[in-house]
Amino acid sequence: MSEVYAVRRGLLRDRCAAVGSAAALVSRPANVRYLAGGAPPGAVLLLGPGGDVLISPRDRSGDPADGRTDDQLRVSPLSASDGDPAVAAADLAGSSGAESLAVEEHHLTVARHRAMGSVAPRLRLADLGATVEQLRVVKDEEEIACLRIAAEITDQALGELLESILVGRTERHLALELERRLVDHGADGPAFATSVATGPNSGQGRHRPSDRRVEEGDFLSVCLGANYRGYRCEIGRTFVIGTTPADWQIELYDLVFAAQRAGREALVPGAAYRDVDRAARHLLDSAGHGGGLAPWTGHGVGLEIDEDPQLAPAAMGKLDACVPVTVEPGVHLPGRGGVRIDDTLVVRPEADGGPELLTITTKELLAL
Repeated sequence: MSEVYAVRRGLLRDRCAAVGSAAALVSRPANVRYLAGGAPPGAVLLLGPGGDVLISPRDRSGDPADGRTDDQLRVSPLSASDGDPAVAAADLAGSSGAESLAVEEHHLTVARHRAMGSVAPRLRLADLGATVEQLRVVKDEEEIACLRIAAEITDQALGELLESILVGRTERHLALELERRLVDHGADGPAFATSVATGPNSGQGRHRPSDRRVEEGDFLSVCLGANYRGYRCEIGRTFVIGTTPADWQIELYDLVFAAQRAGREALVPGAAYRDVDRAARHLLDSAGHGGGLAPWTGHGVGLEIDEDPQLAPAAMGKLDACVPVTVEPGVHLPGRGGVRIDDTLVVRPEADGGPELLTITTKELLAL
């Protein structure tokens, strides 16, 4: 993997050189991990004329969930009295002869930016922008393999829950059990806060689990994901509890399922982000649910659960192969509940079989 990280850092260095910056400071944790293999809390990565160095506020030994730092990368741990790693990096870049330093202004606070300028007043601070995030959009097969395992873990955890008794248990209890099962099956932890929504709460995006208990006839919406070696996936399913679904539940479920399928089928290399969103949104809008829809149909996943690209009406850009995304349309009817169906997929060309579905738990409307 050392060669992979070296290549990534080389690509970033080339992009910085193209805009006249010989050094770059990466401070956003996911970006540090992408380029360095590991990201101890608070660590920053300096790419400079004196070589690349990971500057950390503590020794590199720490939580395995933070990743394993590239063995070929120089690591410089700071003692508590040495202060901010980003400020130390600016000082090092200036003393190494760099005239400019590209920084992630969207991540740095104003106070931190000023402190960096004060220790290296002759160093020109430029904006690196979202350069690293753009490099992260297309995943290599090692990254996709991690996402595939994260999806397998998530499917296992959800499948076990569906075999248990659900009536009478609270949303909060079920969410905690799902997160425990993720860890039991090998996850570093949940990819995000698990959402369990029942009855009138069902179908809401990112619903925060409450003390409401599961009742017969409820819709039950679940959204969860595993974090495996830093890579995060997402799955969302909706079920009916303990009885044959009512006609309105079947009708709503079939509508959302059709919209989700249309979105999945639109995932082809070269497809515009907004066209994928439109494929799913059009069906729900035509059925009269346009006013309450989420502002996006899906988003990229990887080292963060919500990253580029965004599949939204105003999104600019087109899909490439090997880009993992979610497709997650949903409808919520106030006071009644609703349906959400969410999968993680990898964009693949038609010659390779089309989009690769990572989350495979059934999408049938099951009565549990």
